[in-house]
Order: sequence, then structure tokens, then C-alpha cells
Amino acid sequence: MLFAGQGLSPAAVSARMKKPPEQVDVTPAQIDELLALAKPVFPAPQYARLSQILSTFVFVMQALQNTKLSLARFRQMVFGAPTESKRHLLKPLPQTDEIPAAADAAAPGETAAGETAPAEASPPKPGHGRNSAAKYVDSQVIEVKLPGLKAGDPCPNCDQAKVYASPPRIVVKVVGQPPIDATIYRLETLRCRMCETTYVAPLPESVCASKYDPSCASLLAQLRYGSGMPFHRIEVLQASLNVPLPDSTQWDILSQAVPAPRAVFDELIREAGQADLLHCDDTPMKILSLIAERKQIEAASLEAKRKAINTSSIVAVLDEGKHVALYFTGHPHAGQNLSAVLAKREPGLAIPMQMSDALASNFVGEFATIIGKCIAHGRRRFVDLVPHFPEHCRYVIETLAQVYAHEAHCQAKAMSPDERLRYHQEHSGPPMQAMRDWIGDQFAKSLVEPHSSLGKALTYLSKHWDGMTLFLRQAGAPLDNNLAERALKRAIMHRKNSMFYKTPKGAEVGDVYMSLIHTCELCRVNPFAYLQALHKNVSQVLAQAAQWLPWNYHKQLAAT
Repeated sequence: MLFAGQGLSPAAVSARMKKPPEQVDVTPAQIDELLALAKPVFPAPQYARLSQILSTFVFVMQALQNTKLSLARFRQMVFGAPTESKRHLLKPLPQTDEIPAAADAAAPGETAAGETAPAEASPPKPGHGRNSAAKYVDSQVIEVKLPGLKAGDPCPNCDQAKVYASPPRIVVKVVGQPPIDATIYRLETLRCRMCETTYVAPLPESVCASKYDPSCASLLAQLRYGSGMPFHRIEVLQASLNVPLPDSTQWDILSQAVPAPRAVFDELIREAGQADLLHCDDTPMKILSLIAERKQIEAASLEAKRKAINTSSIVAVLDEGKHVALYFTGHPHAGQNLSAVLAKREPGLAIPMQMSDALASNFVGEFATIIGKCIAHGRRRFVDLVPHFPEHCRYVIETLAQVYAHEAHCQAKAMSPDERLRYHQEHSGPPMQAMRDWIGDQFAKSLVEPHSSLGKALTYLSKHWDGMTLFLRQAGAPLDNNLAERALKRAIMHRKNSMFYKTPKGAEVGDVYMSLIHTCELCRVNPFAYLQALHKNVSQVLAQAAQWLPWNYHKQLAAT
């Protein structure tokens, strides 16, 4: 804030805020002139503070002037976006002639004539929040027998009948323990007085030869790249539990254990290249060594290289419900990384579908794809406009809500891709076509200014209409890019907690572990158990990586 650190008391700040300041229109050139005049007068620390204050002022004013949403948009920029659900966005409004009702097509549960069909039983509301024993899939199960009594024995209470076996009573007990624990072995040592020969007791056969068991690498990968805990926080936690584990040691453990996961990562890239549907998206990321390299190039006045550093997420949908999640961090955008994945595609396979947002960098690859574009990104442009254009936004949002209601119906009925396509063509096609005609009328009849915020949102829908309606023409085409968006949350969580990678090698190790962990979660596989299997069977994994994928490694592990 502008008053932070200037020695003003809260009362003084409050007094200043009560009296509205005089509005001043200042250009960037005038601010630069003001700074030039102040530089020889102000001491260096005070001049730096003045420069920061004026830079903050310019940023705030530009942020408010460059958007039609004013304070609402700025509040979202500073404090984050609120919920975008329809029931929180829309309030009951009277219907006008200019805005048609978004209910031309019968929604699931209604007949064509508008009569309400018998509704299916709604699912029960979430309960008390406790988890059943079935949730503890990988937990140890201990059978406890009744002492002195078994099935077929006389009943001790009545002594008139025999007891019989009934379903056991399930009791779950949860125990806390340090993330990484240590065991100290005191090996007995004997020495001969005459020849000085020393005899040391051997370690138990089940103990790992190295100091750090492979399970350490598996758990550190899960904590660091699966849950977003930086190394220094793990170090503090372990120190408080009296099991010291420095952050540099953690990196050594993970980097030395990465060959087997990297081999599987390369195999997952090959698998993803054969998929019929691939989602992709980008998020900014920092790699300090690349940033320093860019600054050196700029300082030398050489030709500037590409400045953007991103983490791309690519989620490939395979047969039988299998998914592959891939992460790539560096200068290439999602489109270039997707092209590298499709380079592994077998010749003769059909052209795959690509789902992403409408950003141009998503479509720069060398391989042909059937392009689908995310409806949710188009809808989001109207979320911010609800307070300013409530009737127009209501029509668009409610029309798209119908489409999602039909999609939920298809999923509930477990329709095949062809059945889903026909259902959407019958039920989602008419309202979508009506909305497209309505958008055309808004511009043809000059009801909306094309350069206004509403006009730009409607133009976005019209420009990318073919991609957003791919689900009406192509069997299996998704509505949105939520698979890649959810995958990016893992990289964003890492960025918020750790802020950056130090080197490209660190980014590459992070990409490998994130890819394996997220792929396991999409395939409902325990990522810790999976990584532990890879770390314990390095030679077999390097020899046959295709046999150690998350959905088939159990068979290979049993054979090994």
C-alpha cells in the first residue's frame, strides 16, 4: 500500500482516507519528468521509495483505466476471483423482448411440451464427513479372533444353542508418525587381542544397504511435487521431529532416484502420442538460471530470445478410461510441447482431437489436430459482466447451463460416444443455434457496441464458435478443458509455495515426478506405492519401462 512503512499512524491514514483526494490526470511522461527533477534532490533511499510509490500509482491507474469493469475487475485482480457458479451469479430478472428465454430445448427431466417428467431421486446430501473403512484401500487389515470362542461352540450366555459366524464389526484406528523416520542399529563388535581382527554383527537382511531407503525418495517426491511442500519446510518439520534431513540432502535423494521414473515418463510420452484426445494448457513458471541468462543477453544488446517460461500440462485420454498427465517446463508453449508428444504417434492413426483454450500459442505445432475450444473460457468472459449487462449475461450463462445439464445426463446414463453425440445434437444443438442467431442479431441490429466489453465477449464466442461446438459434430469431443486446468493446479501450487526452480535440471526432475504422481491419481493408483516400486526395481524398469506403467505395474511387480 502507498502508506506502508511511512511512519503514519492508523488514525492519520484513516483521516486521509475520509477526505477524498483531488483527482489528478498524469501521463507517464510527466511522471518520468517528475522523477528526473527529484533525483538530484532526494537521497538515494528516499528517491527509490518515491519511484516505487509512483510506479504503484501508475500500475493502479492503468489497471483501472484499461478495463470497463473498473473496481470490480481490480478487486478480482487483487483478491482473486469469486465463485462462478450460476446460482451465485444470477438473480431473478424480468424477461425482455430483446433477450429470449434460454429454455427453448427441453432439459433432462422435462418433456418437449414443457411438462415436468418424473424426477429421478436426487443423491443424498454429504453426511458427517467421516470416511468408511472402504476408503482405506491400502491400509493393513488385522483379523482379531474371539478368545476362547469359535463358530459352532455352545453359546456361553444361554448354553442352549451354538454360535455362528456373522459379518465382522469394523473398527478403524489411525496412528500418527513422522513423514520420514530413522532407526539406529547398534552392531555388536568383537576384536581379537592377538591379531586385531574385528568382527561386526551384520545388519538384518531386510535393511537397505544405503543410508536412505528407496521409500525416502518416494515420500519426498510425494511431499515436494505432489503436495507442494518446499524442501526447506520439510527440513524444518523433520528437525522438529528429531530426524534431521537437510534440504540439500533431499534434493540429492530425489535427483539420484530419478532414472527409473524418467524412463517411465518417456514411455508415458509415447503412450500419450497414441491418444485420440489430448488436453493442453500453460501457466507461467520461473527458472532462475534461464532468467539470469536472458538478462545477460539483454545487457549485451544481443538478439533477445524468447522470454516466456511456462509449465505446460498435457492430459491424454486413452482407451478404457486411462489417462496420462504430462508436465513440461521451459520456453516452449503448450502447442510446441503437444507437437513433441504427437511426434511419437504411430503412422496411420486417425487425426487426434485437441482441446484447449483459444490462445494462439496452443496451435503452433506441426501436426494436424481436430481443434476443440473450451466453453468454460467463453463463459468466463460473461461472469465479470453480470453486474453491468445482467440480461445478456443471464441468457448466455443459462444457455450454457443447459448444455452442461445435458452432459451430466449423458454421464449419469453412461452413454457411448455416439449416443452422447446424438443426444447433444438433439437437445443441446437447438439452444446453441438459437444463441448463435441471437449474437448475430445483436451486431446486425446495432444492439451492442462491438468494442464494448459485452461486444468483445460476444465476438469471442462468434470467432471461436466452431471449436466450442465440436461436441455437436465429433463423437467423444469434450465441452471444456477442465482436465488440463485441474492438472495445472499442481504446478500452480508448486509455484505459490516454492516460487521458482533454480535450474532446468530441477524443473525436469519436477516435471517427471509431477507427471507420474498426477497420472497415478487420474488412474486411481497410490502414487507413493507406485514410486516405491519404481525406486526399488530400477534395473527392471530401465530395461522394460512399458511394463511398469501405473495401470500395469502390479503384474510386473508380482512377477518380480
